[in-house]
Amino acid sequence: MTKILLALHVLAAILTVGPVAVAASMFPATLRRASRDRVGTRSSLRILHRICKVYAGVGIAVPVFGFATASSLGVLGDAWLITSIVLTAAAAGVLILLVLPGQDRALTDEVSPAEAPATTTPSHQLAIATGIFNVLWATVTVLMIIRPGSTTGA
Repeated sequence: MTKILLALHVLAAILTVGPVAVAASMFPATLRRASRDRVGTRSSLRILHRICKVYAGVGIAVPVFGFATASSLGVLGDAWLITSIVLTAAAAGVLILLVLPGQDRALTDEVSPAEAPATTTPSHQLAIATGIFNVLWATVTVLMIIRPGSTTGA
């Protein structure tokens, strides 16, 4: 049963976090292009935002299967797992509090990205938030693979 839970956890992570990471990463560059091509680029922005929202919602399966797997392995108290849980919560917080609202604002904002100073544009802020989100997830992935101090053979 543990192997099935682990497979479901990994598949959920790949199929939900992957699309969010890619779509969120594409959003800032597409937003910068929005000032030149309003019609086509705006529809691309809406699609990228929808991908982020939908897959973020479905992504709840990742921690659900993760907790089930950890419980099955008996590693709920291990430091690498607790660190991974904290970093996952931080990544979810960045997504929910910074990335998705930033995308919402960018889609409803009438000010062209070209009109604002380079360091305060929505695309710049979103790029930073998305970068933080992606680094957090990359760190969680490495911890899940290396599992420092783990004694399980799974």
